[in-house]
Amino acid sequence: MSRLGDLSRRNLLAGAASLAVRAASEGPIIDTHIHLFAADQQRFPYHPQATYRPEPAPLEDYLPFAREAGIDGVVIVHPEPYQDDHRYLEYCFANEPSKLFFKGTCLFDPIDPATPGRMEELVRRNPGRIVALRIHVNRERGVPPTTTGAIRDRDLQHPQMKVTWKKAHELGLAIQMHIIPVHAPEVRALAEEFSGTKVIIDHLARSGFGTPAEYAQVLEMGRLGNVIMKYSAVRYSSREDYPHRDVRALVRLTYDAFGPDRMIWGGLGRTMEEYRRQRALFEEMFAFASERDRAKIRGANARRLFWG
Repeated sequence: MSRLGDLSRRNLLAGAASLAVRAASEGPIIDTHIHLFAADQQRFPYHPQATYRPEPAPLEDYLPFAREAGIDGVVIVHPEPYQDDHRYLEYCFANEPSKLFFKGTCLFDPIDPATPGRMEELVRRNPGRIVALRIHVNRERGVPPTTTGAIRDRDLQHPQMKVTWKKAHELGLAIQMHIIPVHAPEVRALAEEFSGTKVIIDHLARSGFGTPAEYAQVLEMGRLGNVIMKYSAVRYSSREDYPHRDVRALVRLTYDAFGPDRMIWGGLGRTMEEYRRQRALFEEMFAFASERDRAKIRGANARRLFWG
């Protein structure tokens, strides 16, 4: 017996065609969190300050899967291996399967005075495409913020941080925060000050990297109408293998804090096997919610948020 336990075999073994039919009947299916990596390292090399160097996961392999799975739209989360070089993201925009199928996030140093101008240039070059500036702050309590090097763990209280947030707001971008729970109070302070800016919390705030008291601070952000939680990368919140049943209570707490209108889904996979597993996991984690509310999280919220 595998670790899939008693998950419905119908969910786990359903074919691609039936998944596509279900996606159509249940509203849009939108993946708000996929990383793509070029196979051609000469044309699209990883940045010298890349924080990791993954195996290729190119657009050309992803497109047949997305078609087979019946995915209606995708937010390409520009990944750290490219740092502030967005050429591969723009390549994906230029080679999408249908108009505006792809949206994307950008990555710039949020405390660099040049960032507002560079961000504006990228947005103007790709109208209607860039939906958020992603900021990584995963350092543990007591570890000082960085000021140079790889674009992560900058000081959220740095004066230039607010300048960057203000420019993002002017450009119509959300702020996408990749954090661990200890940083929730700093993010909340910014989200309160920039109440007209959408703030997206990635990966359930990686709750497994914090304490219950720290995650309670994440849940407090649910009181702010501009903060949106992304249900993705459940493994970061779990101490168990798939299907991560120890996270079910946390998912329910998060749903109760943010509500079905301010949760989105990401990380649906790049293969049909991965997609089936993520679909089955989603349905189990949100079994308590109505079909109408699950449909919002599967894609309706993301369509409204990113496609208007």
